[in-house]
Amino acid sequence: MSPIEQQDSSLPQTLPSLGRVQTDGGNPVPESVDLKGSTADGKTTGVDAVPLSEKSSQISSLPERTRREKFVSNVQYATLCWSMIILGWSDGTTGPLLPRLREVYGVSFMVVSLVFVMSCCGFILGAVANIFLIERFNFGTILAAGAAVQIITFSVQASAPPFAAFVVVNLFNGFGGALQDALANGFVGSLKYHSKSKMGILHAAYGLGALSSPLVATQFAQMERWSFHYLVSLGLAVLNTFTMILTFRFKSQEMCLREGGEPVEAVSGDDGQARFRQIMTNRSVHLLAFFILFYVGVEVTIGGWIVTYIIEIRNGGPSSGYISSGFFGGLTLGRVILLPVNKLVGEHRVMFIYAGLAFGLDFVIWFVPSLVGNAVVVSIIGLLLGPMYPIAMNQASRILPPWILTGSIGWIAGFGQAGSALLPFLTGAIADKHGIQSLHPFLVAMMAAMMVLFWLTPNRPPVPTEDTPASPSDLEKKD
Repeated sequence: MSPIEQQDSSLPQTLPSLGRVQTDGGNPVPESVDLKGSTADGKTTGVDAVPLSEKSSQISSLPERTRREKFVSNVQYATLCWSMIILGWSDGTTGPLLPRLREVYGVSFMVVSLVFVMSCCGFILGAVANIFLIERFNFGTILAAGAAVQIITFSVQASAPPFAAFVVVNLFNGFGGALQDALANGFVGSLKYHSKSKMGILHAAYGLGALSSPLVATQFAQMERWSFHYLVSLGLAVLNTFTMILTFRFKSQEMCLREGGEPVEAVSGDDGQARFRQIMTNRSVHLLAFFILFYVGVEVTIGGWIVTYIIEIRNGGPSSGYISSGFFGGLTLGRVILLPVNKLVGEHRVMFIYAGLAFGLDFVIWFVPSLVGNAVVVSIIGLLLGPMYPIAMNQASRILPPWILTGSIGWIAGFGQAGSALLPFLTGAIADKHGIQSLHPFLVAMMAAMMVLFWLTPNRPPVPTEDTPASPSDLEKKD
């Protein structure tokens, strides 16, 4: 018996045991806080294995994986990264095409912003539906369905339909994107091997898609057949659907994790409605969800509307769409090259440093009338904003109970992704009345709100009291 297990056995029965090493099918599960209590008749309550904050310190206690398991795990992860590239591609497309959409359809800032509204509705519907769908269908089935739904949007938009149809089909894009975003984040958040680094790279993949899309969209925006850009998007969406089917083969998340050699924690057998209620009454879940909503909204607002701002306020030319690529390029780099900085300074502390710098640099774009200078600063802001999303997802994995972790991360990611539609729409509505120069006051306010929400979010998981056994409902009340 290890010293840790000896310490565990010496604790009173009714207290939660610390640092237990449990087994699941013969495979050890990493060190954790075991939220199990005992009743007088020897029965147990609560759930097993709440992960400690530093998962990287647990790697040595995990079982050695076979070469095949590592290969399967890498293929699964690469497939999820590909789906995030498609999501980034979709979000990065709109910015360079907005001026052309206004020209072709003859609509105002506010009307063209309806493109974002329907995406917002789709994202919210997808976030809510995911919590119920995951209880009824397998992980791989929902991923494939989410990817397939996006094909509808790009098929219609490639034909340059009437504006009403062009807008409405964005509902399907938002719905499918929310399902994939939620499940990809939940899956990577459940990993035990290098989960923090993988979360950062997963969202760097989103940035890579958002970086690539404006490069292509800017060229199509200057052509007569501008809508053929969506044929490229259609091809990528079809490929995404096939890779989802071939990789996950409509299997459950637990089965996919086991195939990749990942230990799977046992959780309580609550039904879907009980788990939904626990997620919806958890304060930390909602704080993180609204943080992500503001964050993604700021990110997509900059990437989408900065092109229009540069053209109209800084007198930029048709190639101004490349500035959007510069922003998303910085976003992608930030999620990779700043990983050592995050570890050195601490993820919670470094978040406020990045936010303060980005906040200050936005004033530079606002008040310094330099086309080249603005383009450079936009890229630096992207670099600083980049690590924030994966840091927030790591925070969720650290503070939320494991039995609601996948559903919670799904809700946070799906609901938060609605910000990519809501805030850009509000930007367009305000610009319609006050001009596009209102972009930066709005961004400054949104950045401030974003960081207040993160400051309010707990940095540690709730600790059960010594007097009562820890149960899911007890933890929800404490949170």
